[in-house]
Amino acid sequence: MIGYHFTGDTLRDGRPVPAVGDWLEHDGPVVPCKSGLHMSEHPFDALQYATSKFLHRVDLDGDLTSHGDPVDKWCGRRRKIVATIDATDVLLEFARWCALQVIDLWDAPQIVREYLETGDESKRAAAWDAAWDAARAAARAAARAAARDAARAAAWGAAWDAAWGAAWDAAEAAAWAAARDAARAAAWDAARDAARDAAWDAARAAARAAAWDAAWAAAWDAAWDAARAAAWDAAWDAARAAARAAAWDAAWAAAWDAAWDAARAAAWDAARAAARDAARAAAWDAARDAAWDAARDAARDAALGAARAAQRQKFAELVNAAFETARGKR
Repeated sequence: MIGYHFTGDTLRDGRPVPAVGDWLEHDGPVVPCKSGLHMSEHPFDALQYATSKFLHRVDLDGDLTSHGDPVDKWCGRRRKIVATIDATDVLLEFARWCALQVIDLWDAPQIVREYLETGDESKRAAAWDAAWDAARAAARAAARAAARDAARAAAWGAAWDAAWGAAWDAAEAAAWAAARDAARAAAWDAARDAARDAAWDAARAAARAAAWDAAWAAAWDAAWDAARAAAWDAAWDAARAAARAAAWDAAWAAAWDAAWDAARAAAWDAARAAARDAARAAAWDAARDAAWDAARDAARDAALGAARAAQRQKFAELVNAAFETARGKR
């Protein structure tokens, strides 16, 4: 099986890199990542395991065992180097190409763009300084924006709490005033009606008794008039005072109960409506956030997949071109 493998000046275990065409043998178990000789079918997969700049095109044989899903490397018992290149220029060009794919996502200084497009090493230091300055400026701007947003959110929360407290106090005060006015009006009407009825009954009884005892025979009419007037005044005063006190207490208790029930019902309805609106808003926000997160994740995964595919293709093109150039020089 033909594939690719990166090394430094030596193998990972310190042994020298075999010459082109020499087979390297492994006597122990063949277990990917643990024991055996490795390589990747695609140069981009080999890049993920690179330890240094030398890239070898190799032939792997013997008890071949795959690794990963999808497969990103193979492990075997025998490996032979078919060709070797110093991939430094390939790696630098690939890095510049990757940077150019996202350069439109930020306000890149002109010197940075020039270096990435040309690979002119005389511009590398200046491009690095310019990129670092731009990154620092962007970081400062992001930090300021985050602080501003956090302060705005905190202020809004405090304002909402204060407004809710004030609204509740105002509603409670209004309910109490309404209950007091209703109780006063109801008490007065009840007292007046009770006083009138009591006075009339008392006056009639007193007049009848006085007239019967004093002037039954001769002065019924005169006594009745006098007694009725006197009894009416006295009874009216007494009944009015008693009825006012009793009616006031009864009416106040009834009005307070009625007002409290009405205020409690109104508060309950308002709280329920507020809770319903809050729950609806929270549910809408949660659903919107969940949909946004799902769409964002799907878009990100799709973009990453497309970018990774483009990177694989570009790196393979650069590697193949480098091996062709090296073969031509031989």
